[in-house]
Amino acid sequence: MSKFFGPSPLKESPFIKFLFSNTKMAWLWLIIRVYVGYQWVTASLHKLSDPAWMQSGEALKGYWMHAVSIPEAPAKPPINFEWYRTFIQSMLDSQSYVWFAKLIAIGEFTVGVALIIGLFVGLAAFFGGLMNLNFLLAGSLSSGPVLLVLEILLVIAWKIAGHLGVNYFIHKRLGT
Repeated sequence: MSKFFGPSPLKESPFIKFLFSNTKMAWLWLIIRVYVGYQWVTASLHKLSDPAWMQSGEALKGYWMHAVSIPEAPAKPPINFEWYRTFIQSMLDSQSYVWFAKLIAIGEFTVGVALIIGLFVGLAAFFGGLMNLNFLLAGSLSSGPVLLVLEILLVIAWKIAGHLGVNYFIHKRLGT
């Protein structure tokens, strides 16, 4: 009920309420979160053992250099938004790829493990979606759009997405 507009005429449909709030659907979110988590863990494993990611950041530097490049017409640049190209160029200029590559590798692994075990699913899915959004803005497509949609759905379903996981015990302990 809104103080200014009166009662809301919009009601949550029973199907949406069931899908995103009923613990009977936790099995569906388990499948989705394990799939997305597995994608993040497998994406991180080679990075965690690669000195070009974990020491020099050269792998990320190469990725960013390709992303900011502007090819000759009629080819289109990987980055469509000038503000994002400027942001990535400033990260290159400040040599932020050295520490940011480590952050990406560790972040991918952490998000993946958290999703797989069902720990803080909404938060993990949010940060996974944030990484996917940045990859998409930088011109990488691959599985990014599908994973981003699944991560958005996991954020919406945060109350039950970790019910068959560590979140169950956390919610039980907190009384939620």
